Amino acid sequence: MDDDAWMDELTADVLAERYGISVDSVEWTSADSESVNRRVLTADGRRLRVAEYATSVDVNLARAAWDMSEFCRAADLPVPRVWPDRDGDLVAVSEGSAWAVADDVLGRADTRSMTMARAESMGTVLGRMHRVLAAYPFPELTVRPDWRTMSPDEGVAECAVALETIRQRDPRDLAQVRGRLLGRQLDLVAHTDRLRAGLPAELTDQAVHGDFACAHVFMVADSVTGVLNFRSVKGSPVWELGRAAFDPFTVAHRNGWQQFAVRMIEAYRSQNPTLPHTEACARVALLDMLYGFHSATPSDDEPSEQSHVGLEQYWGDRQVAIRRLLASLDEIEAALTDVNQGR
Repeated sequence: MDDDAWMDELTADVLAERYGISVDSVEWTSADSESVNRRVLTADGRRLRVAEYATSVDVNLARAAWDMSEFCRAADLPVPRVWPDRDGDLVAVSEGSAWAVADDVLGRADTRSMTMARAESMGTVLGRMHRVLAAYPFPELTVRPDWRTMSPDEGVAECAVALETIRQRDPRDLAQVRGRLLGRQLDLVAHTDRLRAGLPAELTDQAVHGDFACAHVFMVADSVTGVLNFRSVKGSPVWELGRAAFDPFTVAHRNGWQQFAVRMIEAYRSQNPTLPHTEACARVALLDMLYGFHSATPSDDEPSEQSHVGLEQYWGDRQVAIRRLLASLDEIEAALTDVNQGR
């Protein structure tokens, strides 16, 4: 029996033992540093998504994430149902791994094709979600706001660390990445203090999804059908809204990105009108890009070519997005002030 067939059989055994579910077929769908994900067709015709977590993942944090997901589903948000195991746990431990089982979601995640209708649907769902999560207890994890606390010099040092890691793990010439890292260092020094000076003294903190992005939002005909991959963290709703509205790929590659962002924020405020300082989300998103180094270095788990292409896109999209957002910041903030004042 090959490895794939063995893992399919293991998945079927876990679902039978821990969930009382009889499996008809198993299909591998994706994998990342946290989980291997499979789609399962059950003997009675249901379609489920099964995540097998890596041993490095904290089971309690995974359970907290699914608990937040269920809290949002109970409020009629488009979130798939998670299945508790025989003991009532949202994450089961079996065969040396942690497992989660949820309903499958119609549609697909699309990180590349923003439209006005899609921006409006995402903003509407995120606004409802933050309004619901305002009543959720503070999660154990807090988003570490490097964009709020790290000095420009520390950001420059992070760029240097990223460059050295790239040099060690990928010996090929990465001249473009080096150039973009240099551009990031210059922008950190030139713009951080000015951008921070325009922020309010305090931003509201509450429970948030933690990674509300196109990759985790499933769509059918530009309408949200499912939100996945909750991180269950304490953070600023303005930060999460800014990250969604000013997604680096959209800003870097789509004409009309300003209008998409304003439409998403306008739809958000229609559902969560009392959140203060939403006009600051463009500035927060820009600072978050400047201090964003997650996924900025090669992964040991990825083939060299895939890692190389991913690095080029990561640094390229963000550097273009930073320059475009810097150039349009005053105009966008004026438009968002109008939105906040109902004009």
